[in-house]
Amino acid sequence: LRLFTRLKMGLMPYLYEAARTAHTEGVPMMRAMVLEFPDDPGCAHLERQYMLGPDLLVAPVFSDEGDVSYYVPEGTWTPYLGGPPVTGPRWVRERHGFGSVPLLVRPGAVIPVGAVDDRPEYDYADGVTLRAYGLERGARVSVRAGRVAFTVVREGNTLRASCDDPSAPWGLAAGGREVRARAGTGFLSLELESE
Repeated sequence: LRLFTRLKMGLMPYLYEAARTAHTEGVPMMRAMVLEFPDDPGCAHLERQYMLGPDLLVAPVFSDEGDVSYYVPEGTWTPYLGGPPVTGPRWVRERHGFGSVPLLVRPGAVIPVGAVDDRPEYDYADGVTLRAYGLERGARVSVRAGRVAFTVVREGNTLRASCDDPSAPWGLAAGGREVRARAGTGFLSLELESE
């Protein structure tokens, strides 16, 4: 319980933005797969998995043994809780214990992760880490962490991130690497390993 509570608290910047989108645009936080992937016929009748916001695929485990089958749309998805990447489109069969669940990050996503994991109400921008997953060359992704908007751009093998209010410390992470900015720094760069 502690593991999943801390996971949720760390994801509060992402969840808050998904809730804001639900309020302003009417797009639900928990989305049927077909809503995010209308052109993928494999997503048309999926009832045992969903997208949490635009970038997290969740496949709850319904069996006592921990066996789960889920469908992964096109692209290389990254397990948020660790493990090898999963490339779709295809079905995946796994066995999970009490401390794990299929939670995959969509390719090309930037997930804002908060610095606080013991309560849901905090300044989501203070100490936030922007975790980038599978951004293609030339990709540009905008995300929010509470009051602050961030933009992450991939130029060659470099990720460049900027924010519109650098008053709080923040960071950028990808591929097992991380850089941190002190308060007052509005730009960060992170070199990726060569492909």
